[in-house]
Amino acid sequence: MAKVTDRIRLEVLKNALEGIADGMALTLIRTSRSSVVRSGLDFSTGVLSANGDLIGQGACQPMHLGGMMPALQSCIKRYKGNINPGDIFITNDPYEGGSHLPDIFQYKPLFVGEKLIGFACAMTHHTDIGGRVAGGNACDSTEIYQEGLRIPPLKLYEAGEPNETMFRIIEKAVRVPDKVMGDILGQVAAMNYGEQEYMKLINRYGVEGLDAHTEEMLDYTEELTRNTIRSWPDGEWSFTDYVDDDGITPDPIAIAVKITKKGDELHFDFDGTSPQCKGAIQPVFPTTKAMVYAVLKCVMGVMGADVPNSSGYFRPVTVTAPEGTFVNPLPPAPVAARSLGAMRIAQVVFGAFGKMLPGSIFACAGGCELGVGMAGYDKSKTPWKPWVQLEFYNEQAVGGWPDHDGYDAQNAGMMNMSNIPSEQLEAEQPILVEEYGFTLDSEGAGKFRGGMGQTRTYRYLMDDTIVQMRADRKKFQPYGVNGGQSPNPTRITLNPTNENKDMPPKFLIDVKKGDVVKIQWPGAGGNGNPLDRSPDMVLQDVIAEKVSIDRAKDTYGVIIDSNSRTVDAGATETLRAKMAK
Repeated sequence: MAKVTDRIRLEVLKNALEGIADGMALTLIRTSRSSVVRSGLDFSTGVLSANGDLIGQGACQPMHLGGMMPALQSCIKRYKGNINPGDIFITNDPYEGGSHLPDIFQYKPLFVGEKLIGFACAMTHHTDIGGRVAGGNACDSTEIYQEGLRIPPLKLYEAGEPNETMFRIIEKAVRVPDKVMGDILGQVAAMNYGEQEYMKLINRYGVEGLDAHTEEMLDYTEELTRNTIRSWPDGEWSFTDYVDDDGITPDPIAIAVKITKKGDELHFDFDGTSPQCKGAIQPVFPTTKAMVYAVLKCVMGVMGADVPNSSGYFRPVTVTAPEGTFVNPLPPAPVAARSLGAMRIAQVVFGAFGKMLPGSIFACAGGCELGVGMAGYDKSKTPWKPWVQLEFYNEQAVGGWPDHDGYDAQNAGMMNMSNIPSEQLEAEQPILVEEYGFTLDSEGAGKFRGGMGQTRTYRYLMDDTIVQMRADRKKFQPYGVNGGQSPNPTRITLNPTNENKDMPPKFLIDVKKGDVVKIQWPGAGGNGNPLDRSPDMVLQDVIAEKVSIDRAKDTYGVIIDSNSRTVDAGATETLRAKMAK
């Protein structure tokens, strides 16, 4: 690790690189065709060095932190000696550094003359990628060959000329080519912007100067990371949580991690995790590592460390997992619904950090790792017009903190996505959103409660609509800490006002016009004993209609007069004393 000479200059450079990535993100939003990108914000942009190190990532997806590098390395390996100005690489292969097939990575090599100086990257979750189920996120696929078009590292553009064969293959493989091809070209536009802005830095610092400053910034990032890690206690801390099932077999899936901290280094070992499953909810190993990096970045932020988004902070960290396990599956394992497993990995790592740094980490995030794919054909058109809608609800709520309540409807560390407005969904697709809001009594109770869960209800307006559900947390709810409670489990209901059929968290069904699917996902875990919660805080939750009067009494031991909306202090004290025995 080299000595840092000018920290002010490095801060300016860090902001410039992250600013380029943010500008790329805005360009992608403005040029995209799909609601997944334009409103859902399921994409990331970044700048990488000539050797493939991440040197700047924008305010996009934390779970993509570290995810850009493995796919780029596959492209560099494939085209070593044949990387030229005007080239653009494309890949989505999970087993060559990608994440899952709907995530298409694009990289544009950046040149000054004949010298390669870096890469711009835009990766986007696409609305469809072909395969047996529209949307490419089905839980019940049993091998990757069922999941859609698999693109190895190839050139989308060569020396500035589009690869028409590649464009035609993608266009014919997907159900909604207008959206997919539009987003692919949006990625190209974003990288062109990144190239333009990166050249301004070259003009300012020169090629050799920028290379030197960038290497120094990576060293600086490493130094900041090591300093933070060094301040934490040495030792080992383990944590295990469970996924309900894979949607094919009923067996629970264990995710186990052990953090070993020694000096200024951290090791994360996933030995003890269940074998890879039959279904598609497992992530490939690069995604597992990316989740570790993202959680570590979040924890360092909680502890007050402002570390640049660069690969320098990966250097003190090692991650291992046995091959053939849920967090490191071997091909041809399906991985389309891998976000479920990825987000659960994050919660397990947070759990281990909670033991390592007690009093600093929040309880388990809420939610059920919910993803809904909906698709069909408008048969009034000739030929039939396909439609596909993806909904990823990452407003999981934050668990209770050691000194304050968790946040309602907030992305819990690993996502920086947005919901798709109901009005936009209804305008674009044959779907009516009948309910979308907080669920009463959905918090994990505690001295400091977890954030609330939510309810989302869809009414389908077209026959033969395919609904693919990816959810969890029906058997194993988000965990509370320090005596805090878990929230209620996930509940999904088909036609709640008549049939009222209780559905499993993972399914693929064909619904008819007028059918309704109601989804209630859990809130976040609580922190501390609910009987220690301030009666006034319970009262405020009741007034805000977050907690019912009955739950205030039965769970928190607080007696509230419904007419005066006041706490009966004497009755509360008596009840709490009785409940504490």
